[in-house]
Parts: sequence; C-alpha cells; structure tokens
Amino acid sequence: MVVAAGHAHGANPFMLTGARTTQPVGHYELCKRMPSECDPGQAASRPVELTRKLWKTMLEINHAVNVAVTPKTDYEIWGREEVWSYPQGVGDCEDYVLEKRRLLIEAGVPSGNLLITVVRQPNGDGHAVLTVNTSYGDFILDNLQSRVLAWTDTDYRYLKRQSTRNAGAWVGIEDGRSVAVGSVR
Repeated sequence: MVVAAGHAHGANPFMLTGARTTQPVGHYELCKRMPSECDPGQAASRPVELTRKLWKTMLEINHAVNVAVTPKTDYEIWGREEVWSYPQGVGDCEDYVLEKRRLLIEAGVPSGNLLITVVRQPNGDGHAVLTVNTSYGDFILDNLQSRVLAWTDTDYRYLKRQSTRNAGAWVGIEDGRSVAVGSVR
C-alpha cells in the first residue's frame, strides 16, 4: 500500500518515547469519571495494519468530527479549564480527540493504537491531537488540520502521549526533529 503522506527526510516514522511522565489533569479526571477510558488492559501488541480501508476511515472520521464540532474552550463550556469530555456539538482539542478515538474504536481499530498526544504549537500554545500508531508509522488526526499527516510532517513539538501499554499512563516523546537542520549543540 502507498500512503498519501510522506515523512520528513531521515525522520523516524514512529515517535520515539521515553520514560513515564505526568498524566494531564484533564485525562486523570476523565479516568476517574470513566474508568474504561484508561483500562490498562488496552495495550497494543503491535502497530495496527494500515490498509486502504483504514486510511479512508481515518480521513473520513477526521473530517466528519472537524466539521461536526464547533470549537469552544472548556471555560466557555464548563466555566473551568481542563474538562476532557465527549463533544456535544462543541468542544476543545481534547474533546475532538476523544470523539475521533471513539469512532475509530467503533470502526475496529484497537484502542491501544489510538493515543491522545500533547504537543506545543509553533506559537507556543499547548494542543492535543490523536496519534494513530500504524504499520506505516504514526499519523496525526487534528482539529486544526483537515489532512491526516505523518507526525513528522506537522509543525508541532511533541511532548507526551498515552503509553501503548497502558491507556492511563503517559510517556515523554523524544522529538529530535527540531535539531536536525541548522543547529549546533
């Protein structure tokens, strides 16, 4: 199968993860409210096979959720920050991620291959995206992007994501892409 997205020259198609790190407070509270969202038994034994059918499903779900949900902050919706929930027509970045994850699980993708990921945008703002761990590498579903991209083809700095071994645990991401060109250490 040929995938429409490429990878930055020399970049690893799979994110390199490091040690266990802190769980976002919104995810911690989601796990308390909905323990099945963080079931450690959802481990991924290997990347999910990226077929033409799965690629089409990823594109369709990314588009459908991006169109169906109107962006609003947690403060606008709930009157406080960091409330992770399934969107009811409105939501912030984590809410988009949760809905895309739910729909991909319904489509047959193992939950251990659908990883909530925290990134830093080029402007410095924090953001959440959904990483789909596939046989062709890690791909990003994002409410700020209509296309599904290889993680290496985004402008984000990757900070941490759910562990493939335990949905309630988080690991750091060793994002060395920013030092690949024009940097001296």
